[in-house]
Amino acid sequence: MPKKRSGGGLSPTQQAAKFLGVSVLAGAVLAGIALPAVGALGLAAKGSVESFDELPANMKTPPLSQRTTILDADGGQIATVYSRDRTVVPLKDISPYMQKAIVAIEDSRFYQHGAVDLKGVLRALNKNAQTGGVSEGASTLTQQYVKNVFIEEAGDDPTKVAQATQQTIGRKIRELKYAIQVEEELGKKKILENYLNITFFGQQAYGVEAAAQRYFSKSAKDLSVEQAALLAGIVQSPSRYDPVNDEAEATKRRNTVLQRMAAVGDISRAQAADAMKAPLGLKVSKPKNGCITAVKGAGFFCDYVREVFLTDPVFGKTKEQRAKIWNQGGLTIRTTMDPQSQNAAQRSIKDHVYKSDEVATAASVVQPGTGKILAMGQSRPYGFKKNETQINLSVDQSMGGGMGYQPGSTFKPIVAAAALEDGMPANKVYSSPYQMAYPSPVSACDGKRWMNDPNSPAKLQNENSSEVGPYDMREATAKSVNTYYVQMISDIGICPVTTMAKKMGVVRADGDKMPQVPSIALGTQEMSPLTMANAYATFASRGMYCTPIAIESVNRRVGDKTTSLEVPKSTCSRAMSENTADTINTLLKGVVEDGTGTKAGLGSRPSAGKTGTTDERYAAWFVGYTPNMAGAVWVGDPAHKRKMSGITIGGRSYGKVFGGEVPGPIWRDMMSGALEGKPVENFNSVHIPDSKPRDRGDDDGDGGRDDGGNGDNGGDDGFIGGLVGGNNGGGGDEPTPSFSIPEGFIRGQGNGGNGNGGRFG
Repeated sequence: MPKKRSGGGLSPTQQAAKFLGVSVLAGAVLAGIALPAVGALGLAAKGSVESFDELPANMKTPPLSQRTTILDADGGQIATVYSRDRTVVPLKDISPYMQKAIVAIEDSRFYQHGAVDLKGVLRALNKNAQTGGVSEGASTLTQQYVKNVFIEEAGDDPTKVAQATQQTIGRKIRELKYAIQVEEELGKKKILENYLNITFFGQQAYGVEAAAQRYFSKSAKDLSVEQAALLAGIVQSPSRYDPVNDEAEATKRRNTVLQRMAAVGDISRAQAADAMKAPLGLKVSKPKNGCITAVKGAGFFCDYVREVFLTDPVFGKTKEQRAKIWNQGGLTIRTTMDPQSQNAAQRSIKDHVYKSDEVATAASVVQPGTGKILAMGQSRPYGFKKNETQINLSVDQSMGGGMGYQPGSTFKPIVAAAALEDGMPANKVYSSPYQMAYPSPVSACDGKRWMNDPNSPAKLQNENSSEVGPYDMREATAKSVNTYYVQMISDIGICPVTTMAKKMGVVRADGDKMPQVPSIALGTQEMSPLTMANAYATFASRGMYCTPIAIESVNRRVGDKTTSLEVPKSTCSRAMSENTADTINTLLKGVVEDGTGTKAGLGSRPSAGKTGTTDERYAAWFVGYTPNMAGAVWVGDPAHKRKMSGITIGGRSYGKVFGGEVPGPIWRDMMSGALEGKPVENFNSVHIPDSKPRDRGDDDGDGGRDDGGNGDNGGDDGFIGGLVGGNNGGGGDEPTPSFSIPEGFIRGQGNGGNGNGGRFG
C-alpha cells in the first residue's frame, strides 16, 4: 500500500495518480448527470484535486429521524409522532431476500467493487454516449447511501434538500470522497444495513421496517421473496412504482427485480417464475402520525407534551435545538397521564356534553404534592373536522390553548387564603349587604391605591335578594356571597391576593399581568382549567404548591444506542401555612356538603370544592379536590359568544347554567371514576367557631341556602359570581340589576376592558 512521505504529503506519483483518478471519476459520474459526457471531462478535471482536498475529512452522519412513542404512566401507548416514519433495525432483523433484492437491482457488483464501480462507470458512459442522453447511471449503493445522508441532514428544509440533491459536479465529487471514507470505515454489511434503514420507500415510509409495515403490515424480517422484490423496486422511483396507486406499474417493476435476482444467482429461475405469478398481496397500514391518532381521547395531552418538549430549556437551550431533537425522533416519552383518570374524564365529558353542543367543556386532573397531570380532556375532539379543534381548552395560550375563561367565584378561596395568611380570623364577619358600591380607597401594590369613581361608583350585588348579611366566612363561602368577598379584599388590600395567586401558580391564560383591582375577588381574570386544578391542589397538599409536569422520563435512541434525557422536574414551594390550607379545606368542604356544590359531592369520600358562574353565564366552573386528587371542569363557549341561558347541553335543557348544575356533576363522575379503588383519605379539618347563632329562619337544615323551593341550582353565582343577573335557585324571583357598570370595569374575554372599574390615587 502506498505510504505518505515523511513530510506528511503525498509523493508526486501519488499526487498524479490521485489527480488522474479523481478527474476520471469526476467525469465518469457525469453518467448520472444530465450533461453531455464528452467535453465535460475536461471541465470536471480542472481544479478537481484542489476541490477534493478542501472537503472535510469526515462526513457528518446525523442521527436518522425515527418515530417517537408517547406512553401513559403505566407504559401504554398514547400516540406515535414523527417527522419521518422510520424504525431502525439491525441487518439480522431484515429478511435475506430483502438484502439480496436491493443489491441485485441497485448495485449487483456491490460486494466486488469499492466505493466506486469503475466497470459500471465505463459501461454507463459508453451507453449514454451512444444514446446521446442519460439512460443509465453508475452510482453504487455506497454512493446512494451517502446521498441519502445528505438528504437526511437537510431535514425538512426545502432549500437544503434541493442543495443535497442538485445535479452538480461539486456534489458528485463530495459524494465520491465520502463514499470512499464510508467503505473504509464501515464495511459492506454495515453500509447495506444503513442504506436499508435510511432510504425512502414511498407512502411516508422511511427505512425497510416502516415500508414492510406500511405495505404488508409485517416486520422486515418476515418479508417473502416477492414482497422483498416489490419493496426493492420502489426505491428507484417511489411515486412511479407506488403499488397502492399503480398496481400494474409496481407489478412490472417487481418482476424486473425478480428477474435480476435470478440472473445474478440469488434465486432460481423457477423461484422467480413462481414469484412473478403471485399477486402483490398488499395489506396496507395507513400512516398513523401525530396527536390526532391518540387513544383514550388523549390528543390534547399528547399535544401538551409536545409543547413542553419544544418550550422547556431542559431539552435544549434554543428553540431550534429542541425542534431538531423532536424532529429526529427516536424518543420514548413516558408521561404522567393516569389511564384510569383519563378514561374517567373522557367518559364523564361524553356523558354530559356532546361535541356538537353550542358550548364545550374541558377538564384537567392533577395529583397534589407532585404536580403530575393525571388527565386532560374536552368535549370537542382533537382534529380538523366539524366540531373538532386543535386548541387545547385546558391550558394557557402559550402551550397551545386559548385566551382562558373567567373563573368566577372559584377564585374566592384564593382571596380567603390571602386573608387568613394576613391574620384574619376564620370567623370574620362582614355586613355583606345585598347590594353595595365597591369600597374605596383600596390599597394595591407599590403603595398605590384603587379609587372608585365618586361620580359613577361601580356597584355589585349578591346572587339572591335574600342574601343579606351579616355573614361569617364559613357561610359566605358556602353561599358564595359576593359582597362579603369584596369587603374582604377591600379590607386586606389587593396586593396580598395577587401575591397569593402568584404563589399558587394562578396566572392569566394569555400571559398578561393580573391587574390591581378589587373585582379580581369575583374571578374576572381569564384562567385555564389546568391552572385552576393545580391551584386547588395546593389546598389539598396543605399549602404546598408544585409546578405542573407531564413528562416522567424520555429515552432517546440513536442508532443502536439508547440514552436517557433529563426531563423537567416539578418544583414545590410553600404557598401558605398548613393551618391556612386546612382552614380553606374546612370551608370548601361546606360548599360541597351544604352549599352551592352539593351536586358535586362524592358521597362517603371527603371532598371540597367551589362553584363559579361568570358574567352573563358565558362560563361555569367547578373546581374541587380530595386529599389525593384535584380537578377543574369548565363549561362554556370558547368563542365567548353564546350565553348559557335557554340552552341544551348533553341532550338536557337548561334555563340557566350554574357551576353546581353542569360542571359539578361532570366533576363528580370524573373524580368518582378516577378515584375508584384508591384509598379514602381525610382532610385535616380545623374548628371554626360560629360567630353568632345560625338561625335566621334556617329551619330546613339546608345550610342557609335560599334555593327558591326546589334546590336544583343551589343559589349559585351568576354574573361574575353574582355581580349581575343572579338566580335564586329556580323557584324564587330573579333580582333585577339596579346599577350601571362603568365602561372598562370588567376585563371580560375579548371585550378589551381593563377590569379596574375605578382609578388609582
